[in-house]
Amino acid sequence: MSLRERLIAEIAQTGPISVADYMHRCLHDPSGGYYATRPALGADGDFLTAPLVSQMFGEMLGLWAVETWMRLGSPASFRLVEIGPGDGTLMADMLRAVRRAPGFLDAASVWLVETSQPLIAAQIEKLQNSPADIHWARAVDQVPKGVPVVVIANELLDCLPARQFIRCADRWIERLVGIANGELAFGLAEPFPNPETLVLEVSPLQEAFGQTLGERIKTDGGAALLIDYGRAEPGFGDTLQALKSHQKVDPLAHPGEADLTVHADFPLVIAAATTAGITGSEILPQGLFLLRLGLADRAEALKAANPDRAAAIDRQFKRLAAPEEMGELFKAACLHQPGFAPPGFEPVLATVA
Repeated sequence: MSLRERLIAEIAQTGPISVADYMHRCLHDPSGGYYATRPALGADGDFLTAPLVSQMFGEMLGLWAVETWMRLGSPASFRLVEIGPGDGTLMADMLRAVRRAPGFLDAASVWLVETSQPLIAAQIEKLQNSPADIHWARAVDQVPKGVPVVVIANELLDCLPARQFIRCADRWIERLVGIANGELAFGLAEPFPNPETLVLEVSPLQEAFGQTLGERIKTDGGAALLIDYGRAEPGFGDTLQALKSHQKVDPLAHPGEADLTVHADFPLVIAAATTAGITGSEILPQGLFLLRLGLADRAEALKAANPDRAAAIDRQFKRLAAPEEMGELFKAACLHQPGFAPPGFEPVLATVA
């Protein structure tokens, strides 16, 4: 029985489920969830992440990790942690970029936090020739404590489900996934004749993630870099989307066969993290953040070394940094110990043509 058939049968028996529960089942159901069984990244898959656009993305984040470690005082031991590492491309590019940083890899204990067995297999293959020993954990709390952390989380928050509420006169009513005419359908937790179009999304899992990182950084010190597409200010809107073969499809049409996401709520995550007593940076557009790290110089160096690939490198640079591409929609923020100045978040003039 497919996940779609099982969901319909379960809802028919026990009643509608929240959008967050539906999203979680579609992504993580053990026998039919997207990430549990068939994650398809890359040009031949369902979606393309920044590390798969260009090696420059991972190289910039590798340099960010080195500079962060140095600004932390170059501790003799620390954890380099990537949460939600995809197919391992980002960490592979980061580790290649940091090889020349004296002492960095000697001090680093590299951890990947991953729940998907297919993705773990891809990561093992991608990192088999890594210059560092790689360890895996299924949750942040399973990464050993006791030393500072340098954390990277790229396109993770958007995978953490959100509940949705619809404005109805003087109150908010939760949007649910139920059944209509034998098919999955959206509805409301209670009948209302003329609901408004205003949608409020609330993600307890994104909030909990912020709290977890905040508590870890408060205890052990360090910094966490978050990059994702989403909002830099609190707001309204239905951001649930499904991607299949690089095309947007109906979120209810292919349970477990398409990637489901919602916008990252950066203000919520930062607010949750700072309750532990740490600091949150300003929220920057991804393009500006990468330019501050030296993306333009790296692109020019790659073109000089590979003149036959100059046009492709220019396209990759634009995809990562241009406002009309990933440069504005994607945001970057840093959670860090008090008194720390995170690389890339200092005011510097930078533009992209």
